[in-house]
Amino acid sequence: MNRTETAEAAAAGAARPAPDASAALYRVVAVTVIASVMSVLDMTIVNVALRRLSESFGAPLETIQWTATAYTLALAAVIPTAAWAMGRIGAKRTYLTALTLFTLGSLLAACAWDAGSLIAFRAVQGLGGGLLMPVGMAMVMRIADRARLGRAMALLGLPILVGPVAGPLLGGWLVDSASWHWIFLVNLPVGALALTLAARLLPGDAPEARTAAAPRLDVPGLLMLSPGLALLLYGLARGGERGDFTAPGALLPVLAGAALTAAFVRRALTVRDPLLDLRLLGDRTFAAGIATLALFTCGYFGSMLLGPLYWQQERGVSATGAGLLGAPVGLAVGVTMQIAARRIDRVSPRRLIPAGIAVGALGMALVALQAGESGVPMWRVVLPGMVMGVGAGMVLMPTMTTATRNLPTDRVAAASTALSINSQLGASVGTAVLSVALGAAGTTPAGFRTTYAIAAVLLGLAILPALRLPGGRRG
Repeated sequence: MNRTETAEAAAAGAARPAPDASAALYRVVAVTVIASVMSVLDMTIVNVALRRLSESFGAPLETIQWTATAYTLALAAVIPTAAWAMGRIGAKRTYLTALTLFTLGSLLAACAWDAGSLIAFRAVQGLGGGLLMPVGMAMVMRIADRARLGRAMALLGLPILVGPVAGPLLGGWLVDSASWHWIFLVNLPVGALALTLAARLLPGDAPEARTAAAPRLDVPGLLMLSPGLALLLYGLARGGERGDFTAPGALLPVLAGAALTAAFVRRALTVRDPLLDLRLLGDRTFAAGIATLALFTCGYFGSMLLGPLYWQQERGVSATGAGLLGAPVGLAVGVTMQIAARRIDRVSPRRLIPAGIAVGALGMALVALQAGESGVPMWRVVLPGMVMGVGAGMVLMPTMTTATRNLPTDRVAAASTALSINSQLGASVGTAVLSVALGAAGTTPAGFRTTYAIAAVLLGLAILPALRLPGGRRG
């Protein structure tokens, strides 16, 4: 064999992932999927059970809604620390800590004796839940080679298929057939399984704290970003609930949160080791991906509050019935995501993702048209919702994969943290904007038509940054 043939054979061998590497990747994916399913199911189950919790504790629904708000605020406060924690104690230890906090919080929430204790224990859950997504994604992105990243991210999208479909049904069944305690107790066996598998299967990684490159916690940055995000999300939630962002209870937290976040951005661009490396946005592909996801999640996740309200208030369907009618949309998202996230390894992102945005916006616009008519057959609302779901499946994970594929390994933790913050903010902004729009338009056919139309516009706007994604094929 001559030198050329030897070099070609070596290159071919390098291009094929080693069996051990493939096994290690899918072990990491298996652990993160199990933990993510638990987290996603928990959020959807608790949302279904809010009214029953209000009755059980004899507390106003406005108070019980803090069980969801406290979880979200804790989530926002801890996400910015993910990259630092991974560098300080290692990704595996950080993930085990997150799983322990989430599982312990579930046990404590099941033992809550009043609304205040339940809210506090939900915050403990949020501290764990906030680390699960960025740390899990970072571990997968570190171990997956570029050719298999799309397939790995497709598997990470499985919880998005399971959660919206199974969560409302499981939550309704547990509340109706057992008691509210079981909406938290159901997490314990899954959490124990995830902890056992994580301890055995996740690869050990040496914390940078043992090296000269040990990251220092950017305390001033943490004191700016974590409270800033929490205040922003709180103000947006209050403004959405009241339908008024000018009320002091909404406006002041939003302004304070925006000021703290802006101060953090300024600091992050000037100090050597910021809490979150915003210089990632200097990468054109990552910046385009972040902008695409910000707009798309704003319209997509924001619209999720509309379906249950439409079916229950406008069409008189029960909570369980509303969950069943939403299941086809979740299935459409999940199934399409599995296909599209694998295809993004081989096709042009600039073709696939804008096409998905167009399909999603079209589906949402058709939902707006159908919801605006009184007494239309249910399938005429569900079917365009499934079209929207197909578009969402073509956009979400493929965009994350494209945004992070070419980043160096040492920036993966910061990238996964930034993506998590971006998704949380996008969903919160969208929910608040559409809540206010629906409050102003009214829960009538015309009101739902207007609000769904706004969601369609938000989806459609995502096509502008998506056109700046790479145009080349993969392999």
